[in-house]
Amino acid sequence: MYESIAVVGATGAVGTIILELLEKRNFPYKTIKFLASKRSAGKTVTFKGQPHTIEELTPDSFVGVQLAIASTPDETARDFIPEAVKRGTLVIDESGYWRMDPDVPLVIPEVNAAAAKNASKGIISSPNCSTTQLVVAVKPLHDFAKVKRIVVSTYQAVSGAGVVGISDLQNGVKAMIEGKEFACECFPFPIAGNCIPQIGSVKEKGYTSEELKLLYETRKILGDDSIKVCPTAVRVPVANCHSESILVETEKKITVEKARELFASMPGVIVQDDAAQKLYPMPHQCTDRDEVFVGRIREDLSYDNGLAFWCVSDNLRKGAATNAVQIAEYLQQ
Repeated sequence: MYESIAVVGATGAVGTIILELLEKRNFPYKTIKFLASKRSAGKTVTFKGQPHTIEELTPDSFVGVQLAIASTPDETARDFIPEAVKRGTLVIDESGYWRMDPDVPLVIPEVNAAAAKNASKGIISSPNCSTTQLVVAVKPLHDFAKVKRIVVSTYQAVSGAGVVGISDLQNGVKAMIEGKEFACECFPFPIAGNCIPQIGSVKEKGYTSEELKLLYETRKILGDDSIKVCPTAVRVPVANCHSESILVETEKKITVEKARELFASMPGVIVQDDAAQKLYPMPHQCTDRDEVFVGRIREDLSYDNGLAFWCVSDNLRKGAATNAVQIAEYLQQ
């Protein structure tokens, strides 16, 4: 049991779910503190039925804290996490800043939990939300038949952009219905009734930062730089849960029946695969769930050793908060 833990970014969308999960899963600790930006300091959060005051995040906030779970912007993670480590705190970080550092393990407990025990730098990274569900789904296929190539298109919910993303969708839908103009606050274009085929800034060879996470994070987590990934990331007018259309090419053929068996055997995966009965994962049904859902499993019509499927997961939970709490639980073992 940790003597003292901290939740950094406790008032954010992911932070509030982390608090919910720590309480619901009865995570063991002796003392806990709640940290956030100066803007949120002094506010209260309810945890285990009691009000707690949010403290302003400073370097000395980590004195005496053994474990911190942090959900902050990259710049905050860059500046404050080294200060936490200097003060003896092990940090589970939700930001993107440390993920590709070779000395920082990038961990999904169902996939590579043991890597969390090798945090020589005092930091453990939790992957990008779209990467997490992709790798959880691909892992059993890779173990059975070695995945050579992945073609993945993501249909990402507005909650991935935070509260202001949800506001853009809600207010945009209202304006669209009423035939009024609406000034977007989060996205460069209206998201209501629209799809935006760019998430993040444009990087190498025209791929965006969000798309390249699917490439480089997948390779790092699976420990296989030979895997080829062709990603496309699209923002869609859905409140919560990311969906992905995934095509994998493997060294040997995987039948649909074998794929169902492999998916069903993977911890944290739920198979919903009966299109004739209209059974397949959808964001509306997967929100507030901690699992990765898989369906529409089909053999590739264009390649003998190809398998296509559809994957949905709650990006705020398994894609962020749940994964971080699961890492913390593993470290207690």
